[in-house]
Amino acid sequence: MIETSGWVLFLAGLLGGGHCMGMCGGIVAALTLNLPPNASRWRIMLAYNLGRIGSYALIGALLGGLAATGLALLDIRGLQLGLALLANLMLVAMGLYLAGLSGAVNLIERLGVPIWRHLQPLLGRLLPVRSAQAALLAGMLWGWLPCGLVYSASLSALASGSAHGGALTMLAFGLGTLPNLLLMGAFADSLRRWMQQRPVRLTAGLVVAGIGAWQLLRALI
Repeated sequence: MIETSGWVLFLAGLLGGGHCMGMCGGIVAALTLNLPPNASRWRIMLAYNLGRIGSYALIGALLGGLAATGLALLDIRGLQLGLALLANLMLVAMGLYLAGLSGAVNLIERLGVPIWRHLQPLLGRLLPVRSAQAALLAGMLWGWLPCGLVYSASLSALASGSAHGGALTMLAFGLGTLPNLLLMGAFADSLRRWMQQRPVRLTAGLVVAGIGAWQLLRALI
């Protein structure tokens, strides 16, 4: 069985910064506006992102545990391989989206919209954030925001075939997204302008697509 390595998911999260700007920029801005005079911007952002990454790990554990149960009952190894192939096909699609060469990922992101409709009002009740505790809770809700890059990583967690493996897979991905989103809170305007430059988006997107294609080749050889 070829699983998507943790470092691959870490790189995908790191290079997906341009996508994170569009998906999460508004939430990050809302968190850092109207902070109390004695509030630490970095403490708020760190708590926010810890909550988000914790939700990713929970999603990974749930999906990996679900796969483990299914495999134990059905013993369908081909299904696990199929999930791994699909996860890496999603990485290729996500890379092409980041590079501005395809919009197919937008269709995939719509799958999570019904869940987000129920969670978004809860996030609204926590704003404006006044403490690290509230930021942590907001981050936990943020982790369920519909996102094609997260869904790609989630398929890898499902293909891991275990709750432990799924949690580690999503943890690696979440840590990869952390630098961009921490910096966004401090340098939002400058970082957004740089990440949205055509050469930067094209390079990052093609690298992500290349990672997915390489993983597919490993699985098929």
